[in-house]
Amino acid sequence: MPYASYADRAAIETEMPWADRDVPKTMYKLLERTKEQFGKRPAVSFQLTSSPKDAGETLTWAQLFEKVTQTANLLRSLRVGPNDTVAFLLPNCSETVMALLGGMVAGIANPINPLLEPEQISAILRETNAKVLVTLRAFPKTDIAHKAAEAVRFAPNVHTVLEVDLLRYLSPPKSWIVPLIRPKAPDYAHADVLNFNKAIAKQSTNLDFEDTDEDRVAAYFHTGGTTGMPKVAQHKYSGMIYNGWLGAKLLFSSDDNVICPLPLFHVFAVHPIMMSMMSSGAHVIFPTPAGYRGEGVFDNFWKLVERWQVTFMITVPTAVSALMQRPVDADISSLKTAFSGSAPMPLELFKRFESACGVSICEGYGLTEATCLVSINPPAGEKRVGSVGIPFPYTDVKILRHGPDGPIECGIEEVGEICVANPGVYAGSTYTEADKNADLFHYDCYLRTGDLGRLDADGYLWITGRAKDLIIRGGHNIDPAEIEEALLTHPAVAFAGAIGQPDAHSGEMPCAYVELVDNAEVTCEELLAHAKKHIHERAACPKHLEILPELPKTAVGKVFKPDLRKSAIKRIYNAALTGTGAEVIEVIDDKRRGLTARLQRSDSTDTKAVEAALSAHTRPWEWAD
Repeated sequence: MPYASYADRAAIETEMPWADRDVPKTMYKLLERTKEQFGKRPAVSFQLTSSPKDAGETLTWAQLFEKVTQTANLLRSLRVGPNDTVAFLLPNCSETVMALLGGMVAGIANPINPLLEPEQISAILRETNAKVLVTLRAFPKTDIAHKAAEAVRFAPNVHTVLEVDLLRYLSPPKSWIVPLIRPKAPDYAHADVLNFNKAIAKQSTNLDFEDTDEDRVAAYFHTGGTTGMPKVAQHKYSGMIYNGWLGAKLLFSSDDNVICPLPLFHVFAVHPIMMSMMSSGAHVIFPTPAGYRGEGVFDNFWKLVERWQVTFMITVPTAVSALMQRPVDADISSLKTAFSGSAPMPLELFKRFESACGVSICEGYGLTEATCLVSINPPAGEKRVGSVGIPFPYTDVKILRHGPDGPIECGIEEVGEICVANPGVYAGSTYTEADKNADLFHYDCYLRTGDLGRLDADGYLWITGRAKDLIIRGGHNIDPAEIEEALLTHPAVAFAGAIGQPDAHSGEMPCAYVELVDNAEVTCEELLAHAKKHIHERAACPKHLEILPELPKTAVGKVFKPDLRKSAIKRIYNAALTGTGAEVIEVIDDKRRGLTARLQRSDSTDTKAVEAALSAHTRPWEWAD
């Protein structure tokens, strides 16, 4: 049915309670139903390289069902039970989908970001007590295999490594060359090593064990990963199937071809997309192992849309920004809609995309802790740019603030913490570590997201800031604590505060401010070099570092970050405004919009130039006069 307004949402909920919906109870039964309904239709396509003329592998739903069954059987033969973990450290490819779904059927699938450093990967393997790791065989231009080996060395619980060899996707002459230049195979120490595809080929295409209807935890997803031990969120069958049901009910049909250049270690690609494909019978295309980061993907993107007759594209603001720097050089008349998440979309970028492509962008909101989906700008209704739309059916969003006697619900347009209750929220047990669930819920069921926001009179949700301090760089979460801890190891640094400064391309970039110990002498360049050496993840290295005589602090001596954010907004916006005749005179904390830059005009102010200069930034601004 068309999903256009809050009234449509209410109509869906009044049809029946969520508990009465006829949905499969397990991942295997969901996949089995899809195979029975759409077995001959394409399910998943993958291209190793990005040219629209390059070979691509397509699995039908019947073929994928068989592969997942064989994968699950293999994992059970490796002593993986329903409460045991199968981790995978893989880029996107057909085997990644098999490991994901097969892991969920046999036990608990645990996708891990290959961009993390080995010590973070190892920490996740230990936290989830993974028994099996699926990863790449050593291959040119990637260090994943060697990262995996180093991580496994410090994760004694991993007894088997299954290697995926990308060589099978190549044809001559490349397939002749790779064995000659392939990096040396790493040493996996205590773990047995098997070839993934050869091992599953020996398995039956009928499930060798009983798939019970138990609603159990079937996936672990880590959040962030720039600190010593990322938090690990637990996802149950019911929450994942709810996400898929939403996609099939509101967005996708079996006629859709969906291009998803996002990684399958992230909830966005797995739940709103892969689960929705399974629920609707739609077809998903993964271009290159690295998705949008793959060589030539941006240059060939529109030609790939034409090749695969894409009807729905999955994106993030940084990718849209890169695509808008390239011409639409193909027939994209099949494209109906784009779905964007991870960070706010600047208004000007939204307009440029609609003008260039002739389709609208639906911005949505979700989070790992809620199994993902929370809200969306309705595909068939009004898109309020800057908002994240209306809550999905069976998702209850409350805006709450602390009162003397407990939480108080905020009124229309009043800012508070966004709290969510829906079938994707695993109330009381969101994280694997029990102590991390303390004080995470209001009324025992409303997940405290840490995001600040408001609901307008029509039920649209607006995010105005974050109660958490996370820096979101192009949709990637960076914990400022690691930046601060790295800087504080320098003997000249007394205090450090890290924040996200506005960035026209990535939304935010890490930025750091420091206060030196008395009589210390050090340059910003020296501190940046020190930070780069001690920060585990390159993405977390500060883009800007500034030494202040004294950092702003609270009454109890904590660094007061709102003042740092104001300083960064003023600096970045004034740099962008150079030559326009306007400048930021102050940044205020607006109750409805969050931190807002106030601009002063001069006699030479060019209003259109000001609007153009700030159009790529998401933080609001206004004239002071």
